[in-house]
Amino acid sequence: MTAASLKKTKTTILLSLNAAAILVAGVLIAGAILLKDGLDFRVVAARNDVVDEEIEEAELIDAESSSEVALTDEQKAYVTSVRTSTGVDSSPVPDGELWAEESIVIYESANFDLCVGGELSGLGEMYWQTSDADVIAGFYPGARTWLGYSSDTCRFPIIVGTGTTTVTAGTYDGARRDTIDVVVMEVPKTKWEYDVLALVNQERVRNGLEKLTWGDTCADAAEIRAEELMELYSHTRPDGSSWDTACVEPSDGGVYTEGENLVVGNSAVSPETVVAAWMNSEAHRENILSPNYTRLSVGFYFDPGSKYRTHWSQYFSNF
Repeated sequence: MTAASLKKTKTTILLSLNAAAILVAGVLIAGAILLKDGLDFRVVAARNDVVDEEIEEAELIDAESSSEVALTDEQKAYVTSVRTSTGVDSSPVPDGELWAEESIVIYESANFDLCVGGELSGLGEMYWQTSDADVIAGFYPGARTWLGYSSDTCRFPIIVGTGTTTVTAGTYDGARRDTIDVVVMEVPKTKWEYDVLALVNQERVRNGLEKLTWGDTCADAAEIRAEELMELYSHTRPDGSSWDTACVEPSDGGVYTEGENLVVGNSAVSPETVVAAWMNSEAHRENILSPNYTRLSVGFYFDPGSKYRTHWSQYFSNF
């Protein structure tokens, strides 16, 4: 079996950063200064929990396949919005507040950035703080713009555990300040793996192809490959063997094809975002839209203490 010669496509796949360097600083905001002429002195105390680091990016590694498949002219580039629902709607936010809601739910993979509600904008510089650093340890000083979030109104949370924490945010001019309870839940691993299959089939139907069925034969291989990415992010396995040794094809003399897509990091934090990453890469899209495959197995491995946190594999086959 040979690997196709595929073009490397640069995609913004974020590496998980070390959240240990969280900067906690006391901030005093003075609205006016108390002087002898009677001006009021107003002080707002806030804790600004952000890491003093830049967010790094990495390339999406090439897909690999045991057969080359040429796309037809009708197979157009995949264009989608990967912003998932934050649970914050567009209801008007009361004056002085930032959210109309009192609580939202987010998965441990940080499947969305935390944004102020009601389509607020033009707020200027803001502070963000968390009441339980064992759930949300802090916030990166910006948002994942490649997932559709604005750094003006959103922050990328550093999630380190499950549970509930109260997030407080406000503007430095004191005009708006609010709290919201954020419930962090474990990722629904099995459901998300089948969600990826459903999203892939939507793309195949959109492009006039047959749906794939769940690949029981290579299901264990997909799980193994996802976990192996913690040790080596490559189509070469940690023991030096090729990716396609994870699922051995039948030895009955038939013609078989296999393919693998991989992705890791904090922009592949949900089924929607991981499929969008693959579909926006020519080589990975070829595997997803190949007429040579009939089955798909999906592996997902999540480890909040690892370098990449989220690890995904797709294992395509026709057996």
